Amino acid sequence: MHPKYRPDIDGLRAIAVGSVLAYHAFPSLLPGGFIGVDIFFVISGFLITTILLQSLAAGDFSYRDFYARRIRRIFPALVLVLLATLAFGWYVLLPGEFSQLGKQTTGGAAFFANLVFLGEAGYFDASAETKPLLHLWSLGIEEQFYIFWPLMLGLAWRRRWPMLRVVLAVAVISFLVNVLTVQAHRAAAFYSPLSRAWELMAGGLLAVMQLQSVAQGAASTRAWKKHLQSIVGIALIVLGLFMTRSTKAFPGWWALLPVLGAASCIAAGPGGVLNRYLLSNRVMVWIGLISYPLYLWHWPLLSYARIVTGGEPPLQLRIVLVAASVVLAWATYRFLERFVKLHLSQAVLRGLAGAGAALALAGVLVFLGTPMPRHDSPALQAVADATREDNYYDGFEEAALGNQFVYRAGNGKHDVLLIGDSHVEQYAPRALELVRTQPDKARTIYFATKGSCPPVPGLFSGPDTGCDERRTAVLDLALKPEIDSVVLGACWSCYFTGAGPTVNYFVDDRKAVHPFIGGDGIDQSLKSLGEVLKRLSAHKPVYLVLGNPVGMDFDPLRQIEGSRLGRMTAESGQLKAPMPQDQAQFNARLKQVAQANGAKVIEPFASLCADGECIRSMPDDGSPAYKDIGHLRPRYARSFATYIDPALLDEGAVGK
Repeated sequence: MHPKYRPDIDGLRAIAVGSVLAYHAFPSLLPGGFIGVDIFFVISGFLITTILLQSLAAGDFSYRDFYARRIRRIFPALVLVLLATLAFGWYVLLPGEFSQLGKQTTGGAAFFANLVFLGEAGYFDASAETKPLLHLWSLGIEEQFYIFWPLMLGLAWRRRWPMLRVVLAVAVISFLVNVLTVQAHRAAAFYSPLSRAWELMAGGLLAVMQLQSVAQGAASTRAWKKHLQSIVGIALIVLGLFMTRSTKAFPGWWALLPVLGAASCIAAGPGGVLNRYLLSNRVMVWIGLISYPLYLWHWPLLSYARIVTGGEPPLQLRIVLVAASVVLAWATYRFLERFVKLHLSQAVLRGLAGAGAALALAGVLVFLGTPMPRHDSPALQAVADATREDNYYDGFEEAALGNQFVYRAGNGKHDVLLIGDSHVEQYAPRALELVRTQPDKARTIYFATKGSCPPVPGLFSGPDTGCDERRTAVLDLALKPEIDSVVLGACWSCYFTGAGPTVNYFVDDRKAVHPFIGGDGIDQSLKSLGEVLKRLSAHKPVYLVLGNPVGMDFDPLRQIEGSRLGRMTAESGQLKAPMPQDQAQFNARLKQVAQANGAKVIEPFASLCADGECIRSMPDDGSPAYKDIGHLRPRYARSFATYIDPALLDEGAVGK
């Protein structure tokens, strides 16, 4: 049994898919567009719960029939998009990239893509833009819901548990998991079904309440209440689209805007004023009908465009790709999905299930290296390997120090705490190597880092990501007597010399705001850093790690010549790049601040640069020394970043 068709729900789907598409293609136009996925979750929760409860009430529910319908609905477009994405990936990707695409393909076909991406960079990280199947994380959440929820509802129905309380309990527990984990484990809160189930349960609650209302013969809601629900629902969604940002703790409390907005629109029914005249509009309904294949097609097109062009594609190309995704979505709906819907034979069902299983297996083979992509050579492989190295904390123990989450290695007599952003994190492999090779000399090493969060109190960017709370906590932790020494570092050039993204950082000293651009923010930052170093060095040894060379010259992909659509070759050997003079000059300024405030200085430039040039390659085999434009790859840091050793070994142990 299925709920009566509602065109306004297709219109709500149109808002959801349109928001996501706009965010991915034109992020500055709709900065909160990613909340469209949350709207999809509410719709799915409402429709699936309605179907399940109606079938259970009628006594004709069958798990086999339910999952067969899910396969017919999900697999046709998914199999086509996965096949096309994998084929084009073979044509344009490098070996390492193609291997990762294989893993994504298996995750997408087997519906655990969210768990695949949970172990990688976050959804909003720059590297996410070059993962052609990243968007399938949401499909993983929904399919895991389809596995869990029928079993849960069936059990509750047989035991005659109060259905409303069951759904409410699941929603409350999931919401608590969401808000309690979103700060400390942002990626897990984003990708985990445990922290997302409440959004589907919001739709489930609506389904239960509406069916109970019908069963009890309750009077229909007055028209003005439906109109109000419709207006409030759209208003909350619009508010979410323009107020939510990728830099905020999402989902968290912010996800209430799209979830409550979508729930309010559904509750209003087709008679609500905006449901009737906006959501039920023929254009909106048409977009809603193709929303699923449109969601599947749009991201691989945009992601491959970024990969092929080597950056943000031109506006005209993005517009063309949006139009192409609409055309492909319509064709998929018209010629594939409708065909499957009209041919409900067991042979079609088995064919779809078999195709999904075959793609999952193909993804495993690609991940293991069979077949290799078209662009395959040892030099290209070396570049690809460098860009894939990103797990700096591999081998570390996750621990708590005070009330802060840290990574720990070693059991030395003395403790050292490293604080800073990802440019401190990059030295974790070297720390682990010292613990392995010199366990009697290495200190107990704690890393308390946070990306894009320099250890300078009062320093902010416009899109702050909760940096200040973490920074304040770990700097207070550094003063604890159990910490014997402290290391501070950051990508100083990223913030102070323009080597990073163009952001008008500023210092808030609680008296005034000091911008970097057009103000004295840099001077105030150095003053704040000096005060931290002075306060810490009064109690224990303190090290300031200066920046390593940063810039496009150090990007491993710069070693590649040719076009991904044509022929590609890669340079190899001992390659170098001009020393960034502005960065060297700023490091000299930082050195003065450190020495004036009692801190010891660690100078990466002294090891990485000489005679006006800096290395780009590994000293042993000539492969890239960097993983991107600024981070030393783990393999380089592990073996060659010996300049950090004085901060990680006990006094007198260095060089012995």
